[in-house]
Amino acid sequence: MKKHFPLLVKITLISVYLIFLAGAIVRMTGSGMGCPDWPKCFGYYIPPTSEEQITWQPNKAYQKGTIIVKDETLFVAEKDLTTALKFNIDNWSKYTKHNYAKFNKYHTWTEYINRLASVLSGFVFLFFVYVASKFWKEKKNYTLIAFFAFFLMLFEAWLGKTVVDTNLKPAVITIHMVVGLIIVALLLWLLFLVKEKNTTYKYHALFNKLLIISVVFSLIQIAMGTQVRQFIDEQVKLYGFENKQYSLLNPSFKFYFHRSFTIAIVLVNFGMFYLNQIKNLGFRLVNWIVFLIFLETITGILMYYAEFPIGTQAVHLLAGAILFGLQFYLWLQSKKIK
Repeated sequence: MKKHFPLLVKITLISVYLIFLAGAIVRMTGSGMGCPDWPKCFGYYIPPTSEEQITWQPNKAYQKGTIIVKDETLFVAEKDLTTALKFNIDNWSKYTKHNYAKFNKYHTWTEYINRLASVLSGFVFLFFVYVASKFWKEKKNYTLIAFFAFFLMLFEAWLGKTVVDTNLKPAVITIHMVVGLIIVALLLWLLFLVKEKNTTYKYHALFNKLLIISVVFSLIQIAMGTQVRQFIDEQVKLYGFENKQYSLLNPSFKFYFHRSFTIAIVLVNFGMFYLNQIKNLGFRLVNWIVFLIFLETITGILMYYAEFPIGTQAVHLLAGAILFGLQFYLWLQSKKIK
């Protein structure tokens, strides 16, 4: 089992990136509140497929905990009951964590699939931690890193609940994203420890400094990007999902900072690419980093000038997360040589 541990680390890492992809699709489709509660969805383990299921109706059976929409308000069933001809408030309590009371079956199932991706990753993580615990006597750092990553996954699950309870509060979404990147960094660190043996890379002081700057810049850019995305979500609520041309109407300073900061990121990473080429440093990941920055830039331009073509938001977010991962792993390679 131990000999397959590097493969298991990779599978665990992929499962985390699948959560990033699912989350990106949720943001792209505006489905963040598709399920108003957590971990269930309208009080169901399997979400409703029609509005009738979550709308109060006479002479209908409801189970305890089921959430309905009545008069644009969410109500929770206090017990198993069958309704009479008139609504009896004594059988229900208002859902007080937020006041979002809309139902869209596409949004509901998009958010539900996002949660299923998280559950799948959770099972992968459990097996991953179990195998990592086998290294306790010989490689304690393997076990400690794995358990810390698992602890952060549990924290992420709580943050996911908080995101829903706060009706997509921007600060919580940003923390949610950053913690996800920390988990990625921990898994990449562990992968580096179990995989990287002999290296043919060359150390270069300026390259290493630019690399550290690039990692920090990516974190700043991703965190700022979540804030810009929240502004877009508010515009969508105001003008409707079909009016994408208003998504960036009168944007805040954060948008202009996010857009202009791309120039600094391009310069730093192309500086790394240049040094890697002329000094023959041998870091092949630099080429992939340049490609991802190109992809990030193109999707950003398309979102701004072409009114968010389908898929561009998901690609933009996922590419940013992968970019951070590659930069961090490259830093580990450079650090080892030093």
